[in-house]
Amino acid sequence: MSKVVRAETAGFCMGVDLALNKLDSLIENKDRGSIYILGPIIHNPQVLEEYEKKGVITANSADEIPRGSFAVIRAHGVPQNVEEELRERGINVIDATCPKVKKAQLLIKRNTTDGRILLLYGEDSHPEVKGLLSYAPSGTCLFDSTEELKSIELDPSKKYCLAAQTTQDRIIYDEIIQYLESKGLDVIVLNSICDATRQRQEEAIVLSSKVDHMIVVGGRISGNTRRLVQVVEATGTKCTHVEIAEELPLKGLKNFNTIGLTAGASTPKRLVDSIQQILEEL
Repeated sequence: MSKVVRAETAGFCMGVDLALNKLDSLIENKDRGSIYILGPIIHNPQVLEEYEKKGVITANSADEIPRGSFAVIRAHGVPQNVEEELRERGINVIDATCPKVKKAQLLIKRNTTDGRILLLYGEDSHPEVKGLLSYAPSGTCLFDSTEELKSIELDPSKKYCLAAQTTQDRIIYDEIIQYLESKGLDVIVLNSICDATRQRQEEAIVLSSKVDHMIVVGGRISGNTRRLVQVVEATGTKCTHVEIAEELPLKGLKNFNTIGLTAGASTPKRLVDSIQQILEEL
């Protein structure tokens, strides 16, 4: 049998828990109308499938949500103008934005009203990033690596505000801060990376040094899950990313004495439990 060491932080984070609790409460209210979510409420296909079976409709745009229905804002948040549009159209808005994301949105808004340009470390296609950018009225500059930032010409006569997508890599963010400080620019630095994300990454790094192989469980469209894979691989420890138990390469895993197990912030505990049980029976 393989020894399996499971990360304490594996599974749902506080923001995901809160978002799903709000959606569950709405579903339990028999007097409510149709329930829509604007994009996936969290980045986990199995969870989304369960809510579809309960009658929750995923809309791709605000236009698809009819007046009088309920619209649950996803944990990643939405752009400011989209939320305003929903409310103006008489839609019942339930804001399930993660408190850490909401805090980042408001910090950006507060620190860019004086003409500062937002420098945002994040993924172009991620829904959280689209929301964060909408809170900067004086202009934005998005990049997803230190190298990409270095290729951008920053004007020394302008003022900037630096922030990061809440699930980004803290070590790379520190490198970015050091680079901007070396340029002598007028930059306000915001601490927008979620503590839960940082703790997961740090625990994954420590765990990687103690095992022969790491398994990371979570949706492939989940940014924080992909980041866990990246920080593990950066340690030199071999890593396998799976969404479901059926994807485990069981034959190859039998060669390892000790296997580490962690999961992204939108991965249900029952899924992690089932994978742990399979690994322990190898």
